Amino acid sequence: MKVLIVDDEPLAREELHYLIQGNSEVTEILEADGIFMAEEQVKSEHPDMVFLDIKLSDGNGMALAEKIKSFDNSPHIVFATAYDSYALDAFEADAVDYILKPFSAKRVNEAIMRVAKLISPEDDATKAKRELRQNPRISIQNDERTIILQKKQILYVQAQQGFVYIWTLNKHKIISRQTLTNIYDQLKSPEFLQIHRSFIVNLNGVTELQPSFNHTYELTLIDGSKLPVSRSYVNTTKKALGL
Repeated sequence: MKVLIVDDEPLAREELHYLIQGNSEVTEILEADGIFMAEEQVKSEHPDMVFLDIKLSDGNGMALAEKIKSFDNSPHIVFATAYDSYALDAFEADAVDYILKPFSAKRVNEAIMRVAKLISPEDDATKAKRELRQNPRISIQNDERTIILQKKQILYVQAQQGFVYIWTLNKHKIISRQTLTNIYDQLKSPEFLQIHRSFIVNLNGVTELQPSFNHTYELTLIDGSKLPVSRSYVNTTKKALGL
């Protein structure tokens, strides 16, 4: 089990690290000193469990827990804090446990074992799909060739007349007969979003969102491209862009 400790106090992280490393269920321990670093660790390292303080120097742990819940394969949250007045809020946020400072080995191990019981072994198909999504590369079938492309180089993907067109940041176009669904399954991550039945966009390449006709919207990308956002995708697109 991979565990992430989120606390802005170095001594608290050190104490919890020491107690966690004695549990045989734990294979790796990560640390973060605040909200921003914790979110990046969850996205990149995919921990199974997070020991999360509530009051952090750069934000609120409760808000972070709510945000983490929306991630694919979100980790189980255990609040580890000096404040006992947030227990009800913690469990409403689907926390597995709530432990108080100063930590005891008994309570830390109890929390770990609670999470261990919740983690079911992945079947081969689920594991393969997860690993595919975590892969920074994507394989694209192009005639008799297989093109290997860094996902971060993709600006947007368009399905049209039985083909899929992959447009890159350097304005290169790759054509494939793979389906848009197949491409999206490989790309699926917080950076990529389907905005239309025929379009997937790299959110990092979006510069502008404008209303269009009949309650639809239009995205402008860094290369000047204009992409439609259909009505059924407007809400998810706005949320993904922080609107």
